[in-house]
Amino acid sequence: MREAGIGRVLVASLHQGIADILPTRLGFYENWLNAEGLREGTIGLAPLYAVLSFLRQEGDAYTLITTRAGEYAADWTVQSMPPMQRAAIKAAPVWLRSQILLRLSRRLVRSSFKGSRAISTLRKGAARVDLRASIFCNVRDRVPHPLCGFYAAAFTRLLALFELASRTEIEACRATGDATCILTVTLAGAQPAKSDARAS
Repeated sequence: MREAGIGRVLVASLHQGIADILPTRLGFYENWLNAEGLREGTIGLAPLYAVLSFLRQEGDAYTLITTRAGEYAADWTVQSMPPMQRAAIKAAPVWLRSQILLRLSRRLVRSSFKGSRAISTLRKGAARVDLRASIFCNVRDRVPHPLCGFYAAAFTRLLALFELASRTEIEACRATGDATCILTVTLAGAQPAKSDARAS
């Protein structure tokens, strides 16, 4: 994972998602997502692409698994934070908390795969996230449905963990033929900042 830039949280969350949704198929997927690779950090791009390719052939289970994995990734990201940092974010005003959590969301994207990054614009209680090089959406042929649900679920869950209700929708997806993946995050109760907050 270190050489390929694949984060442990991504692989571990996918493994757990498969265990939850397709427990009888877990042994098959552990040919690539094996315990030794998880522990030693040696799972590369090719095995991960193989897992994602096979998951796409599982029908509706793909969406269920990647959504569950995104939620796990958010949970584990927050659990790894120092308690004082979590408390400080929760105590921040809603408008400031929104900006902090969007920044944390961008870090989650980068930590899941070093080749990916997110650029977000926050305006009037809504964030537009431009997700570059999503590892889920790197497919040879176009697909009929967006594949970046992992990140949509992760963003929604991350904000919910800090008591900020939100709704994340996939506006565009590279896997369906769009130039990039665009996610729109509507933040309930967030107040507009004095100027747009842009970061990458």
